[in-house]
Amino acid sequence: MMNLGELRRNISYLFIAVSIAGYASAQQKPITAREVVAEIQKHVGVEWRAQTVDTFKAGNPDTPITGIAVTMMATMEVLQRASEKGLNLVITHEPTFYAHLDVPEGMQESDAVWAEKRAFIEKHNMVVWRFHDHWHLRKPDGITAGVVHDLGWEKYQNQENQNLFVHPETTLKKLSEEVAKKLNSPIVRVVGDPDLKVTKVGMSLGAAGIQRHIPMLESDDVQVLLIGEVPEWETIEYVADAVAQHRQKALVLIGHIPSEQPGMGEATRWLKTFVSGVPIEFVPTRQPMWEAH
Repeated sequence: MMNLGELRRNISYLFIAVSIAGYASAQQKPITAREVVAEIQKHVGVEWRAQTVDTFKAGNPDTPITGIAVTMMATMEVLQRASEKGLNLVITHEPTFYAHLDVPEGMQESDAVWAEKRAFIEKHNMVVWRFHDHWHLRKPDGITAGVVHDLGWEKYQNQENQNLFVHPETTLKKLSEEVAKKLNSPIVRVVGDPDLKVTKVGMSLGAAGIQRHIPMLESDDVQVLLIGEVPEWETIEYVADAVAQHRQKALVLIGHIPSEQPGMGEATRWLKTFVSGVPIEFVPTRQPMWEAH
């Protein structure tokens, strides 16, 4: 028969074992999408804005996360690839539902394409969260940092203005080809003389708009401006007129997705420095357009 001392020791050992098991269980508790976002807000290095598009766009924020897919745009094809890899939190830079605020104006919720995309996210227990404003607000801008890294232009960058570069002299044609190759853009459109000798390059990625483009083009520090996209009656027409007036100006349209995509590769590397316990993978968005010949 067990004596009183042995009984007390056994009860003590049992208590310790239960405590350790409980601690281990707590440690293994899956992180939720909401908790991942809280970590991002803690580490991003800028004050979190009350008015922002950086919000959950689909899914339940309290969903346990099996993996994180970081992407430029949560297209249907990206969602499918992420799901196949078991990555159920998708962090996207651009909208998922066809409008800046992810509420397409004039489109009914019954629209077949929109409805199927929402249904896919729900069926596969996915969560979509947008990371746009605050990634751009970082110093340096997270998108620009990724693009400069992929171009290998750190040594050309103006230390006081991250969007200005002094490139070794080349032609507009060769510069455009370099950008197309390094940013993996199958379609790059150019306005200007292909043989124009250039050294001064400006960068305004994505769809910043004519209000950002024109002041840069007016500057003596910019001969050629790299952008993602713009309506053709705005900056494109302006540069075409400048060329017709024999001004040494040019425009390179990279395409919205390839012009910012490296910045989300940069976001993937950054996330891995403080989020652990789940796989984190960069899932690139494919350029949907192709060129007819």
